[in-house]
Amino acid sequence: MSKKKELQIDLPDPTESAERARDKLHQTRQLREATSARIAVGHVGGRPHTRDGLLFSADHAVTQDAIMRPVDPDLLLEMQLLQVNSRATTRQQYLRRPDLGRMLDDAAIATLRDHLTLQPDVQIFVGDGLSAAAVEHNLPILLPSLTLALAEAGLSVGIPFFVHNARVGLLNAVNGLVDAQVCVLLIGERPGLARAESISMYMGYRPKSDTTDADRNVISNIYQNGLPPHTAVQQAVALIQKMIAQQTSGIALV
Repeated sequence: MSKKKELQIDLPDPTESAERARDKLHQTRQLREATSARIAVGHVGGRPHTRDGLLFSADHAVTQDAIMRPVDPDLLLEMQLLQVNSRATTRQQYLRRPDLGRMLDDAAIATLRDHLTLQPDVQIFVGDGLSAAAVEHNLPILLPSLTLALAEAGLSVGIPFFVHNARVGLLNAVNGLVDAQVCVLLIGERPGLARAESISMYMGYRPKSDTTDADRNVISNIYQNGLPPHTAVQQAVALIQKMIAQQTSGIALV
């Protein structure tokens, strides 16, 4: 008598690459393999298939982790980045009070005044923003490449540093201290489901206290499977040179 097939209770891990791509319909599988977007998700009645439901939960957990955890401190030490803080003292406060993330705390102001070089052509700094994973994935390539490319273009670059709990508006506060021609912020983008490694590069010509988003430029979706870091650096250097030549940025830049 043949043995009965053992009952399988456990489901395969939906985060594995093979499981992400698996589908019964060949055409549907091809569509899903062509994009990271959440398309062609099956359902049973009003609910998604168990595999898709589990994958959604797993990807959502990746997003939450990227937003709430700090950037790896060993990476910041390895890159020898001076570290300061915004006025947002916790991640919860950072999420609830965006205005505090746009200001440096008193200790940060004093530290930067003691260490930074005044009036460089370009001042670069880094912020965690809404994704620690984005900073960790891209910074080791992006920051050295950008610094080198600017130097090769004949532009002086200030000492880079890192701001915890940073918002884009810190461009105004930082340049109020260093008075650079162009101020550049590398900051983690708001993550999508299972897509937390995208970083943005915000920049502006002589930002000041009343500078708004209309006065800034941004290069976004920088990561290996999006806009590659080396391509982003080329675009950034060209944009910075144009800002300096025209003495403006944002919507006024032509």
